[in-house]
Amino acid sequence: MNAYIFPGQGAQFTGMGLDLYENSSEAQELFEKANKILDFNITDIMFEGTAEALKETKVTQPAIFLHSVILAKSLGDSFKPEMVAGHSLGEFSALVASGALTFEDGLRLVSKRALAMQKACEMQPSTMAAVLGLEDKVVEDICAQTEGIVVAANYNCPGQLVISGEIEAVNRACEALKEAGARRALVLPVGGAFHSPMMEPAREELAAAIENTVFSKPNCPIYQNVTASAVIDEAEIKRNLISQLTAPVRWTQSVQQMIADGASLFTEVGPGKVLQGLVKKIDREAQVAGASFEKQA
Repeated sequence: MNAYIFPGQGAQFTGMGLDLYENSSEAQELFEKANKILDFNITDIMFEGTAEALKETKVTQPAIFLHSVILAKSLGDSFKPEMVAGHSLGEFSALVASGALTFEDGLRLVSKRALAMQKACEMQPSTMAAVLGLEDKVVEDICAQTEGIVVAANYNCPGQLVISGEIEAVNRACEALKEAGARRALVLPVGGAFHSPMMEPAREELAAAIENTVFSKPNCPIYQNVTASAVIDEAEIKRNLISQLTAPVRWTQSVQQMIADGASLFTEVGPGKVLQGLVKKIDREAQVAGASFEKQA
């Protein structure tokens, strides 16, 4: 079975999407529509902006979403997903690509999400850290025993977990994790504690927008971050999407479940190759590929 997977924040690069814009009239139309919806020329930043400008949350999230979704649409008839999943922000790309959300509604929600997350980050300083070389259970236990707010946030692949929370609590947890034998426990250069209770103000803000958006039944199951299981019911998709900001991204578990359900090829749609690497670390036997755009004749 063909599984299509969509990357999250961190995969952006200057020049992303330019080949699509220059070689596909449909892509051009969608990029121009995005500029109008967002009320600023995101294409200028994507195609020619500095790495610094691209790193701004209000730019990064819509930029990655646009690259992924427009690439999926440009694949034409060859895009036949039998299951989809997206890492964090990538879940919105997966929902549009599978027909659960329109392009316009998906982009509006992603933009709202980015701004709400930015606001939550500014309310209280917080951070995330990558932990390598420990069992999930050990990391979870140490987070639970650490004073302050710190939780497991991203289950990326076995032995690679990201924790998230208050700056002091994350620093304390990192020390304890190193003592417990972590190969590395490294604070990440991020603006805040994504996928933790610190995102509650953003979750509340986004919940209202999601509730007021029409979702359709997707063309294939979507494996959502919150449950790591196949979902096709619109109400359930909405509930999981609302929970996503404060709940962990269960990527390892999602990929394992997709394989158990028959996924034989994972194709990453969007910038970078991060997810292909993670899939191979989750299951060495899994086949991976990156989606590529064929120029129109």
